[in-house]
Amino acid sequence: MYHGVRFDMNFKQLWNEGMKDWSGNLPERMIDDDKEEAFWQTYIPQKSNALDDYASSIRAELLRFLEPGDHVLEIGPGWGNYTFAAAEKASMLTCVDSSSSVLDYLQEETRRRGLHHTQFIRAKWEEYKPQDQYDVVFGINCYYRMQDIDRALLNMNNAAKRLAIVGLTSGPEKPHLLEIHRKLGYKVKFQRRDYIYLTNMLYELGIDVNCKIMELERVYRYDSEEQLIKSNLAAVLDAGYDRKAAEAILHQFVKEKDGSYFYPHRFKAALLYWQPERIEGLLRNTLSRKA
Repeated sequence: MYHGVRFDMNFKQLWNEGMKDWSGNLPERMIDDDKEEAFWQTYIPQKSNALDDYASSIRAELLRFLEPGDHVLEIGPGWGNYTFAAAEKASMLTCVDSSSSVLDYLQEETRRRGLHHTQFIRAKWEEYKPQDQYDVVFGINCYYRMQDIDRALLNMNNAAKRLAIVGLTSGPEKPHLLEIHRKLGYKVKFQRRDYIYLTNMLYELGIDVNCKIMELERVYRYDSEEQLIKSNLAAVLDAGYDRKAAEAILHQFVKEKDGSYFYPHRFKAALLYWQPERIEGLLRNTLSRKA
């Protein structure tokens, strides 16, 4: 179903192409549930009680959409950047995630914080069929494994009573990568998936969305120059690139203090939000055509 303009681009296909590595293959974590679970089993203990600083602005904006009496559903909560704040404001919070490690951690942490009006469901969102509707359904930066992204978006629409919200951090890229590509001509692993694909996919599904763009900043800290270089030049694809020239460009954006290196990076986030449309019967042909 289209409201007007027909696109010649298949945005689901572009989304899935962006999921592949630069050799054209899907990374194991994208297709192997055990590999994904192993990642979270290792990662969660490292992140416990350490929410990302940049998420505070997104969190504040998200809370403006929630009302105290809401039953809210969060998709892919991760280590809780938005979970605990949503649970503090809403009357009930349900979290859906495919990782038992994530859900075990959140269940323990919400209990420790006295947030007892929470419940947890282990499932892949794009395959899950909610039995209930929720006042607000949201997910932020949780779509990286979803190949059936159109079905995931439609699932959000159909599960929401008042509002559905998609959140995705966006570019610009770290500036040293742009400079290395522009000045030295090297191939770089730039991001290949962004909110604009989801905006257009929602349009094709018959959903007009509002979009809130937020300015963010994250300061990366490195304990050594070796760590700085290893982390920030891994995206250069040319095997025989001029390492010294690339390092010189990198250092233009980094400050050193007391033996540590700090790299501030300004980027953006998009919050796509809409009032749900009752459209499921009209979309069978659209979904099958985009599969």
